[in-house]
Amino acid sequence: MDQLPGIPDMSARSPRRAGCSGGTMTVMTESITQVGGHETPGTHALLRRWPSAIGLLAAVSAFLAGPDRTTVGIVVGIASMCYLTAAALGRPWTAWAAIPVCSALIIVGGLLGTAPLTLLAVTAAVVVVIGVLARASRRALTAEAVGALVYGGVAVIGLGLAPTAGLVLVAIALIAHGAWDAWHLRRKVVVSGSLAEFCIALDVPLGLSLLVGLVVT
Repeated sequence: MDQLPGIPDMSARSPRRAGCSGGTMTVMTESITQVGGHETPGTHALLRRWPSAIGLLAAVSAFLAGPDRTTVGIVVGIASMCYLTAAALGRPWTAWAAIPVCSALIIVGGLLGTAPLTLLAVTAAVVVVIGVLARASRRALTAEAVGALVYGGVAVIGLGLAPTAGLVLVAIALIAHGAWDAWHLRRKVVVSGSLAEFCIALDVPLGLSLLVGLVVT
């Protein structure tokens, strides 16, 4: 049927209005759903930072406990073992597993009268041998073995110094290990990103707080 003169044709406009209204309602509904389900960008970003939260919590706990040079040296040693273990086994997730395993070994060694850093040194040597037998990446294994040797060596030297001087040295080593963590996090190599992020949040704040505490007191 032809359109009567003077009366506008509304049939062509109605679908566009309906589409616009429907799209608006869809967007509003999705927004309400996301807010109601707590899936906001801010919440998601916070959840992704769980390694930093755990690392900071560990740093605060360690600082409040009043660590000495031996305790901080153990932290440096275990941190190095995380990277060495992951390189030797070729599995990034094993870096996380190295933390409770090394902690348990240190506890058992303490009961047997074995020095913690000595025990970690022996464990590191065993891990390197395992890596060679397992045909791990020679480049990664060598780099992490050298890193463990350097950081572990600094920790041992710190034990031979006077208490304050030794604590300063191992605190600096801990901060330096934070740079090692950051390099791995940026390059996404050897360990998982979560482990590297956790270590940064533990090493740097703890090391800095120890140095500041020494200056203040």
